[in-house]
Amino acid sequence: MTDRIVIAVPTFRRPALLATLLTDLAEQARPDDADVSVCVIDNDPDGSAADVAAAHDARYVREAARGLAAVRNRALDEAGDARALVFIDDDERPGAHWLARLVETWRDTGAAAVSGRVESRFPDGFDDPWIHAGGFFRRVAFPAGASQPAAPTNNLLLDLDAVRRSGLRFDPRFGLSGGEDILFTKQLVAAGGTIIAAPDALVFDDVAADRLTPRWVLRRAYRVGISSTRTDLVVRPGIVTRLRWLAAGLARMTAGTLRRGAGVLTRSVVHRARGARAQWRGAGMAAGALGFDYAEYRRRDGGN
Repeated sequence: MTDRIVIAVPTFRRPALLATLLTDLAEQARPDDADVSVCVIDNDPDGSAADVAAAHDARYVREAARGLAAVRNRALDEAGDARALVFIDDDERPGAHWLARLVETWRDTGAAAVSGRVESRFPDGFDDPWIHAGGFFRRVAFPAGASQPAAPTNNLLLDLDAVRRSGLRFDPRFGLSGGEDILFTKQLVAAGGTIIAAPDALVFDDVAADRLTPRWVLRRAYRVGISSTRTDLVVRPGIVTRLRWLAAGLARMTAGTLRRGAGVLTRSVVHRARGARAQWRGAGMAAGALGFDYAEYRRRDGGN
């Protein structure tokens, strides 16, 4: 039996990066007994990705509703009766056997989702000791076959039969803040599904130069802290969860402050950078527990 698999590429005003990715996807090794198609979901009201998608024979749809949750829900809708939906971001580059490894793990395990590995790559000549020492672009690594409690959608295969059984959708409350993917996959696990790690299914995240600043990475740490709290409060609502996250956030802020201060005294760039990251992550956790949000993906032009 042939499995129909849809690769969804959410995009917003990055036509050059999208064109590079679509070229890579056309050259991707195809799994056996699989009918693979690519769908570009454009969240730009001006439709800036339309010509790029047409030039690469990819299906194109424009999602008018703002936000990442709306785009990902549109991908679920556009997948129709496909067996699997694969998400990859428009600023990523897949390894040669990326798709085959995702599908192989899915077929071997029967998992509700398969999470591949993402490695960040920096521009040529970039050598900021503080950014590197802080580990701001490092991701949690899971061994092959390990179960994950949640997963991002920048390299993720979803078994659509499992998704349909669960009745899950991406929560629009997280559309501009991010975290909609972590919430979705947490809920998928809570519904009885499993997320299996496939580190051999590798994609590369080419980090843009404007993200390689202390301001950007610390704001991202703050947003991740808020999202971690808010998603858990959806899955496990109640004052106990809220107080636990508030206490954990304050403890992390305190530890980060002490570590950052030790770094200043000892002239250790590692302690200064990692202390700052802990401070901002902890501040986000505490802010989320107190009901605050941070719309990282809001644009000046009114887009997402």
